[in-house]
Amino acid sequence: MHVAIIMDGNGRWAAKRNLPRSAGHKVGVETLKDIITACIELGIKFLTVYSFSSENWQRPEEEVNFLLDLFLESLKEELDLLYRNGVRVRLIGSRKEIPPDVLEAFKNAEKRTEKNNKLLFNIAFNYGSRKEIVDAVSNIYKETVKGNINIEKLDEDKFNDFLYTSGCPDPDLLIRTSGEYRLSNFLLWQLAYSEFYFIKKLWPDFRKKDLLKAVYYYQQRSRRFGKV
Repeated sequence: MHVAIIMDGNGRWAAKRNLPRSAGHKVGVETLKDIITACIELGIKFLTVYSFSSENWQRPEEEVNFLLDLFLESLKEELDLLYRNGVRVRLIGSRKEIPPDVLEAFKNAEKRTEKNNKLLFNIAFNYGSRKEIVDAVSNIYKETVKGNINIEKLDEDKFNDFLYTSGCPDPDLLIRTSGEYRLSNFLLWQLAYSEFYFIKKLWPDFRKKDLLKAVYYYQQRSRRFGKV
């Protein structure tokens, strides 16, 4: 099973408590750690989380810098535990704008965990689905010019090979917290036939029991993929 999550509501969680937004982000990281553990316990094989969008660079510089430091700190502190628990870490997103130290930390995590197979953990960082699709088209064009692809035989499976999520099945279930009902430029191609589960809880308040409810909701759905 592949679960995708839009982890929304850290800032609002902090605001409700008269705390700085950074406090919400810190608690949000702790929530994610618990959900990764829950996914392993449930036998979920793929987890993709929307951690930092390509639009998030437009946030106040202070907040962006805090988030970058938090990513660095979390990747370094949790890497050993992720490795021991059989989690394979993979960065999905455009790597061009990511600061060198953050990108190096991601690369190190990918290298260290590349042979793990209990859970594939996709971290969507500097991610935008439209950019992903444009990049895929651009790379397909380059391969066509080289003679490596016959454009007349291009199909969906081949197109998938050029997405950031290459080698990963499409999500079965998308969860979005905080009561918002939009995709926010997340996995637009991959979510074509996914089941959607929206919950009003803010991400820092999301718990294992909420994940279980979402999975149960998914299990009750009849997935026909356009068929009668």
